[in-house]
Amino acid sequence: MKDTSRSAVNYQSLSTRLVLVFLVACFLLSNVRAETLNLEIISFDRRPSAEIINQYQLDPLMEQRGRVYFLVNKDNLSRLKQAIPSFCLETGKFIHLFETATAVIDNKISTLGGLNGAYHSYSETAAELKRLAASYPELARLYVLGQSLEKRNIYALKISDHPAFSENEPGLALIGGHHAREWISVEIPLLIGKYLLENYARDERLRRLVDSSQIWIIPLLNPDGLDYSILNYRLWRKNRRLNPDGSFGVDLNRNYSYQWGCDNKGSSPEPASELYRGVAAFSEPETMALSSLFLEHQFSATISYHSYSQEILYPWGYADLPTDDEALFLSLAEQMSRLIFQTHGREYHPGRSSSSLYLTNGDFTDWVYGLFKIPAFTIELPPVDYLSGGFFNSESDIQSIFEENLPAALFLTEWAVDHFQTGPENTLNFKDLLEEKGKNLVKKKSKLCSGKEYP
Repeated sequence: MKDTSRSAVNYQSLSTRLVLVFLVACFLLSNVRAETLNLEIISFDRRPSAEIINQYQLDPLMEQRGRVYFLVNKDNLSRLKQAIPSFCLETGKFIHLFETATAVIDNKISTLGGLNGAYHSYSETAAELKRLAASYPELARLYVLGQSLEKRNIYALKISDHPAFSENEPGLALIGGHHAREWISVEIPLLIGKYLLENYARDERLRRLVDSSQIWIIPLLNPDGLDYSILNYRLWRKNRRLNPDGSFGVDLNRNYSYQWGCDNKGSSPEPASELYRGVAAFSEPETMALSSLFLEHQFSATISYHSYSQEILYPWGYADLPTDDEALFLSLAEQMSRLIFQTHGREYHPGRSSSSLYLTNGDFTDWVYGLFKIPAFTIELPPVDYLSGGFFNSESDIQSIFEENLPAALFLTEWAVDHFQTGPENTLNFKDLLEEKGKNLVKKKSKLCSGKEYP
């Protein structure tokens, strides 16, 4: 997570603002308070190693005034005390606010019109996608890419002037919901798809883009995790895989084959870790479903939406190394950043994933670029830091975050249309790739898998 100095947050507001965010996680649902109250907040005066973070399953919150804050469960805290005594327990600073905050949050739940308020659950997302496909049959077609572990459909809405056909046009994929607790990441691609369909008839630029491309909206890759986050534990991140040790979940954004498991810094071999990569690349039906879409269709660019930190990130994530297309990546990211800033004045920092955020191996954008050599971006949505809300975006922020991300998505689509080329030298052998998919597309570990440690 990025240093919060860019956010101009007053350190004196730490107690009030952090506790309210933390308490939402702890008290949002009364039937799971016992589980979530098992968490403590701790801080270090420097970033611990990736091995420590993975071994003790530390969940990063923020950096502030030279200290790094994490969530940790009490069992791991006991083990951590024996191994590394040099950290501070911070939860006690906020305990006097627990009772009043509980009442405020419980009252908020009763006025939202649902536990997730304006945010979409799995069933609500599915209903909206079906409504859009039915309302605009000449422009949209709804596909089921596969099913999650708990047998929920993973939907993709294809938007084009001939959505039932696969045309020789550039494809753009907008993907949300890799991580369950990042509710805002579902809303942005969903709203972009809705905007394209509702404004196609009256906007000449949109008509050109839709008529000249095939735009795929996949707003929710992790439906099981999202509903668990809504109904049980707001901070849940992974899918709902029951692991051999009795823990749950695989981090879907560490489960792709490119540099999968090349070290234990950018992902974890420990099932209980928030960064657990699974037993093998593409071990999860959710990532296999998305990989099938990319292997069976032609794409020229993609954006994967996450939260939080206001970043526009590009490969590589597995090591702090430039790709062969570093200049192009930076140019596109800087232009998207400018367009976002021009909308509401919010700054998204462009940069290489491994340098700007932390190491990630087996992630989606590395896989897309590593296999297909097309521009692949992760956009970390607002807020800029945990003190500003972290994963708990206000419902009132959904529209403005969509509005600022719309021009960036349209720009990348336009770039894909303008730079699309056909011919043997630009055509992947999809038959060979589909055969490789049966082998899980696992590449050999690279000696280059090294660099700055998470977080």
